[in-house]
Amino acid sequence: MHRTRKHTGNRTLAIAALQTSPVPHDLDATWERFAAQVRATKTTFPQTQLLVAPELFLAAEAPLLEARADWMEQAAVPIPGPLTDGLCALARETGLWLVPGTLYERADDGTIYNTAIAVSPDGEIAARYRKVFPWQPYEQTAPGSEFVVFDLPALDTRVGLAICYDGSFPETARQLAWLGAEVVIQPTLTTTRDREMELVCARANAWTNQVYVVNLNAAAPAAVGQSCIVDPEGTVRQQAGPTDEVLVDILDLDAVPRTRTHGSNALNRPWHQLAAYGQDIKLPMYGGTFHPSPHI
Repeated sequence: MHRTRKHTGNRTLAIAALQTSPVPHDLDATWERFAAQVRATKTTFPQTQLLVAPELFLAAEAPLLEARADWMEQAAVPIPGPLTDGLCALARETGLWLVPGTLYERADDGTIYNTAIAVSPDGEIAARYRKVFPWQPYEQTAPGSEFVVFDLPALDTRVGLAICYDGSFPETARQLAWLGAEVVIQPTLTTTRDREMELVCARANAWTNQVYVVNLNAAAPAAVGQSCIVDPEGTVRQQAGPTDEVLVDILDLDAVPRTRTHGSNALNRPWHQLAAYGQDIKLPMYGGTFHPSPHI
């Protein structure tokens, strides 16, 4: 059970995941750091097509014990707005797809969300995703209400957005995969010692849905690092340490339909099984039963 492709042949996505940290509580300095890192990555790794930054990086969040209760209000911005205008210009300049971590988004009614955006090389906001599962009771942003995917037309692929704690809920990756995502980009800001369990979830989400998962945490001192890239068979391709790193990888997108067709380790075919039997099983979370999406 996989999407009908417009073409065959090698489909590859060159990504760069920047495990880095902001300048705490300094929005301007953090923007300058980010823009410089994006340009340096493009120069050093010119094959890069999509670049990812950590959760709340451009919001200049501070390390755990330096957090300020009023900072979310100060850092919140409209989308679109001056900050996203700068991101669109940077994407056009570098020719990159950007998933620049997440922002504190102030909606028209004043509600603040933890929001990830995807910006195309043409300088357009291609997707906006409000975190559905904020880390409560600690995180004070309002929860979003829908999952979001976006297309990379040149590669005939679809990418899903998730944010940090979303990965602890299996419904997140399952819904993104059902919507046709072959890659899940998950900006993260984990400052605590439960990072090991997040890595378990990243592998499980990749394996059970047979998708790539790019789980990018911030570096020390903002967070504990240990970013990872997991393939559709649940194998960790790369895992970072705690400090500044850039994870550069070439994702073989055809591995997703291939794994779904032949099985993880040439054994397990959960998506085929859902297609075969899902409509006969009572599954309330899918509106009664599982109906295969036309995108998978």
